[in-house]
Amino acid sequence: MHPCRPDIIASSQGVELTNRHAEHCMICGHVLQYLDQASEVSCSYCQKREAGYIVCPNGHYVCESCHNQGARRQIEALMLAAKSTDSQEIAELAFLLPGLPMLGCQHAFIAAGALMAALRNEGRAQLTDADLREALERTGKQAQGGYCGLTGVCGIVPAIGACISVLTGSRCGKDREQRLTMEAATRAARAITDLTGPSCCKAYVRASLSQAVEFIRENLNIDLPGGRVAVCRFGHKHPHGCRKTNCPYFGR
Repeated sequence: MHPCRPDIIASSQGVELTNRHAEHCMICGHVLQYLDQASEVSCSYCQKREAGYIVCPNGHYVCESCHNQGARRQIEALMLAAKSTDSQEIAELAFLLPGLPMLGCQHAFIAAGALMAALRNEGRAQLTDADLREALERTGKQAQGGYCGLTGVCGIVPAIGACISVLTGSRCGKDREQRLTMEAATRAARAITDLTGPSCCKAYVRASLSQAVEFIRENLNIDLPGGRVAVCRFGHKHPHGCRKTNCPYFGR
């Protein structure tokens, strides 16, 4: 097997990726390089050529679609099956999914899915499984790995915006609905900014969901459980170094 062509196998759900590492390079586990300028690369799984910013020194590159493939299916299945009205509780369960990396835009799908599942289960908004899937689809359009540092927009920001958009029926040309969507995304962005240095996707999910629950209570009169502060046990996995006591969720 060529060193830059990892194994793939066919299944009833399409192509399955093998030889996956949860941290660093999915293929070999080596620490990744974050580039200042885009480089033309080819995905080691699907061979799609594109401009990439996150590469492996061993010549591996994984496109966003292949990177999120298995995790997104797992996350969606968990969210569809969830019964809780507590988005934080649902997110914490998702953090325990096997193979979920410490960092990555899989967490944007967790944020969107957990909030939509909680709203669906609460019942007042009359959301459906199709609405949950729609929020995940919209999230995937803007949640791109590494762009929190490249453009200043973490994928969890549009994830929260997607939920409020589906909830309110927002689209271009709407008035109050679009303003609410943008305001919710802005609050999520501020909560994330206040926790940055270095990035921690799990902290970002927790803070953004707290802001979203408060926002929905204030503006849409839907009261979801909130206020519980999680105790994080993932700090030892952080590839860039956990903020430890500088993080409100840090647990020893």
